[in-house]
Amino acid sequence: MHIQSLALSNYRNYETAEAEFSKHVNVFLGENAQGKTNMMEAIYVLAMAKSHRTSNDKELIRWDADYGKIKGDVHKKYGPVPFELTISSKGKKAKVNYLEQSRLSDYIGQMNVVMFAPEDLNLVKGSPQVRRRFLDMEIGQISPVYLHDLLQFQKILKQRNHILKQNQGKPSFDDVTFSIYTEQYVEAAVKVIAKRMQFMKLLQTWAEPIHHGISRGLEQLNIVYQSTAGLDLDAPTDVWKQQLIDKLEKSKRNELHRGTTLYGPHRDDLQFIVNGYDIQTYGSQGQQRTTALSLKLAEIELIHQEVGEPPILLLDDVLSELDDFRQTHLLNTIQDKVQTFVTTTNIDGLTHEVVQQAKLFHVEHGSIKEKSHVE
Repeated sequence: MHIQSLALSNYRNYETAEAEFSKHVNVFLGENAQGKTNMMEAIYVLAMAKSHRTSNDKELIRWDADYGKIKGDVHKKYGPVPFELTISSKGKKAKVNYLEQSRLSDYIGQMNVVMFAPEDLNLVKGSPQVRRRFLDMEIGQISPVYLHDLLQFQKILKQRNHILKQNQGKPSFDDVTFSIYTEQYVEAAVKVIAKRMQFMKLLQTWAEPIHHGISRGLEQLNIVYQSTAGLDLDAPTDVWKQQLIDKLEKSKRNELHRGTTLYGPHRDDLQFIVNGYDIQTYGSQGQQRTTALSLKLAEIELIHQEVGEPPILLLDDVLSELDDFRQTHLLNTIQDKVQTFVTTTNIDGLTHEVVQQAKLFHVEHGSIKEKSHVE
């Protein structure tokens, strides 16, 4: 899978911009705050219908415009497919092959991307929310059903929390509606956790040998799903349901005191164990970065396996954050396999042949133009 061309209208600091890309490696060069990351973000938004940098869609629209538009010609294994996403105050409209998609959940996953930015190095040491978002975004690319199940879960969670908030501070209450929401909540929660577990096991399969290689054979990585409800994740899902029901029943008074749902996928986490130690707590920065890189490279392989072709890789200002060994390992892995986009202020320190053979683009003041290596 690769994106052959991209056209922007009123997107961030771009009034209009067009570019034709190599199906191998493309490098966006330029000083900071010129629009390199905006170009990278546009590719991500075209695929995911949301930004990795902001949850406020208005920020994606040029300041004096009513709408922003991203168009891309994506080549998949069965041929070229035009994608189009329009963002306005009324929401988002997505088209694939000129056909408007009735739901964004049907749109997401038809173009696959893996983003690796400096903030992804915080995947290990950052908050649980960062890791849950990682799970939700990546599973959503390969499983449209998961997005539907997640939205249902979030809707029911909101309704259950609303009742808890209304009754906050009471020692107890009897509410038939709350009991119904709790039953629905348990059903929806178990679906989300089951899909996350399935994804996590696949991720483990790919990440473990990759991590072993980057660590020069010295480290063994294990990924563990941490259930706040204390579910026996080796048991069948029917057991999970009963365990979650029991946990919610026991914690009802505490939930009323807090006015919110305390247990479930919205509070779960991932734990990364290297050689028997939790590296979020005990790992060095180097180990944490190796783990983050292993997860991203594993994502590429996992998506390739699940959808039948490799995703597009976006490396936003991340090469300079990696030491020479990790940088070389990353570039060797992607060589001639994955269409890759790189942002950097200069390529002087990037000597790997992958970068030296890349197609270069100069980005300045919201404009982009192709640049030759000899300039």
